[in-house]
Order: sequence, then structure tokens, then C-alpha cells
Amino acid sequence: MKAALLQLTSGDDPAVNLVRTLDLVRQAAQSGAEIILTPEVTNCVSSSRAQQNAALQLEADDQTLAALRAEAKVLGVWISIGSLALKTGDPDGRFANRSFLISDQGDVIARYDKIHMFDVDVSATEVYRESAGYRPGTRAVIADTPLGVLGLSICYDLRFAYLYRDLAQAGAQILLVPSAFSVVTGAAHWEPLLRARAIETGCFVLAAAQTGVHPASRGAPRETYGHSLAVDPWGNVLADGGAAPGITMVDLDLTAVSDARKRIAALDHDRDYAGP
Repeated sequence: MKAALLQLTSGDDPAVNLVRTLDLVRQAAQSGAEIILTPEVTNCVSSSRAQQNAALQLEADDQTLAALRAEAKVLGVWISIGSLALKTGDPDGRFANRSFLISDQGDVIARYDKIHMFDVDVSATEVYRESAGYRPGTRAVIADTPLGVLGLSICYDLRFAYLYRDLAQAGAQILLVPSAFSVVTGAAHWEPLLRARAIETGCFVLAAAQTGVHPASRGAPRETYGHSLAVDPWGNVLADGGAAPGITMVDLDLTAVSDARKRIAALDHDRDYAGP
């Protein structure tokens, strides 16, 4: 299977972001990709609640979702929309950070709402409170497709190994980790965590990322780490997208999953134990 990881520098205008995303999707399809993966918050990267309220839509009205569904059907490719920031109609006004898996017929095969919220103090000047603007999801999701069994996750989920173990034990062969990692934590933890999740589960890990300084019409501009990665089930990095926007192509042979799990069958070795 040939996969394409799209690396974007999305700003806070979904219409502008969509033009660039569609251009890269078409280029990836022309290069032979069977599945195309976009990063977290493909449609809108913003630190301003006012801008998000002005720019975001409900799922049924979202132009990015509609356009990528149509494009998947036209091109005959699968598309993983890493996530879209969406209005929900919740009384508290919080949004959803929602991933979509789109079939080559343009159908939504799976949805996943990010479970773990990025509420951290990276430094005195870099503070995030994702839960203030987004409601957390409550359900893990896998999707059985002709390309393999995919396990869905988003960004900060990466730090919670139990989620990926559950996905793998439910049948996932490929773990998706679309992200908008901060520069500081990305440089320190991005590659080690992705490789660890692959090694622990015997899965391929595909992580399409946002990168660079993101244009902002309101609020402070965000900066993200980039380095979209593809990791094989033995923990080897197959491809690194670097720091520039673009496309990273990678070939996957799913027999590597069964081979890795035969060599180290850790997924079958769980034991009950008393807590500390």
C-alpha cells in the first residue's frame, strides 16, 4: 500500500487552507497514493476563540469535509482527515476535534473525537488549555478497510500508551497520529513516542503533522514542529517529512505487522496484577 502524509501550515481561514490541502491531495493521488493523510486541525489552526467562532461550522456544513469527500470519490483514493475543528452545538460552546476516515467512494467510514486534551504548561510563555475550547471524546475507534485495519487517534493521545494497546488488541495494524505538536515538545518527544507506540503494538504508525508558523488574523500565531513520520512495526523510521510543507510518500507491506508480532508477541502477554 502506498500512503501519502500531507504536511500543512494551516492558518485560521478554512477557505484558504482548503485550496492548499486540495492541491496536495491531487498531487499525492497523481503520485500513486492509495490513502492520503492530513494533519490535526486541517481546516483551522487558531488560538483565538473569537476567530474559531467566526470561522468554524457544524459537521453538516463544513466545507473542508464536503470538499475532501468529493475529492476522494473523484480521485478514487482513501483520505484520513487528521482532524477538523468543528462546532458542536454544545451549551458550553466547546468545539470538537474530530478525525474522519473517508473511503474511495467519498463515504465517511469512521469518526473519532480526540480523547485526551492538551492542557499543559510547556513554559512560562507557552501555555495550552485545549479543554477550555474543545470537549473530549469518549470512544476509541478502529476501521476495517481494504487497505488494512486502522486505529484512529489525534496528537496528545500519543502520550497515553494504553489507548494504542487497546487499538492494536482490537485488530489495528496501522495507527494514525495526526498532529499539531509544539516545537518544544516535538523536538524532545515526537519521534521517541511514535517509535515507542509502533514497537509496543507491532503496528505501522503514520503521523501527518502541521508545521511552521501559522498565519493568524486574530490572536497569537501558533508554531508547530512538523516532521511527519512513518514508522514500521519494528520501530524503524521509514520517512520523515522535515520542517517544510509538502508530501511524504511511503510504501507499507502489512506482512511486517504479523512478522513483528511473531517475533515479540507482547500483545498476548497481558497479566492481571494488583495496583501499587
